[in-house]
Amino acid sequence: MKPLAERRVLVTRPWAQAGALVSALRTEGAVPIRFPTIEIRPAGDLRPLDAAIARLVDYGWLAFTSANGVAVFWDRLRALGIAVPAGVRIAAVGTATARALATWGATVDFIPDEFVGARLGAALPDVAGRRVLLARAALAREDLVDILAARGALVDEVAVYDTIPATPDPEGLAALERGIDAATFTSASTARNFATLLGLRARPLLDGVAVACIGPVTAAEARGLGFTVHVEPDEHTIPGLVRALAEHYAGLPAGPRGAR
Repeated sequence: MKPLAERRVLVTRPWAQAGALVSALRTEGAVPIRFPTIEIRPAGDLRPLDAAIARLVDYGWLAFTSANGVAVFWDRLRALGIAVPAGVRIAAVGTATARALATWGATVDFIPDEFVGARLGAALPDVAGRRVLLARAALAREDLVDILAARGALVDEVAVYDTIPATPDPEGLAALERGIDAATFTSASTARNFATLLGLRARPLLDGVAVACIGPVTAAEARGLGFTVHVEPDEHTIPGLVRALAEHYAGLPAGPRGAR
């Protein structure tokens, strides 16, 4: 029997983005419990983005830290009738973001060896004295900006989308309250908004549950909220997260509702 067989695994990604994780969990025999904790919306004021697009030729690098940013950015490019100038190189924080860029016909020039913003900032080549445009979420962490600036880059960041708490899904909440074996968080905002939506119930609902976080930033957020993190994959991707969760359960009593 597969290690995740019959395990009830919470999926907190937005509805529109949960498909790959849900499919991967089902392939491993798990029972996905969808309870989206965030919604993704284009930034309320897109004028700063439009202004940045109008002067793209000034940038040496255009960097994306999520597929969400890619979608909104390219929507605006198309709406404005502008193409990325040939001299502007494009960086993606990881393979999922790179795939999103590829769907728009963009060529990705750089992906870091570790799919986190800090590594993107530390490893992005040829940045000293060059302008770098970061298209990302509002209220994003500043470590990427700080690292690039310390390396001599001239960094402009523009908010292209907002991450807001989702409206609780009654069916998903009922399934969560019936009990889960594991909870997955794929961004700091999914963990933070899980706590926001459920308030004082959040920590009790995760008591005895294996908490799996896609990467170190998400794990740090979860720990800061008082959650114990049991799974953090070396490869910060959806397949990596599912593999790590399966490895965690290998050798433990079979589900559902087995030991962490």
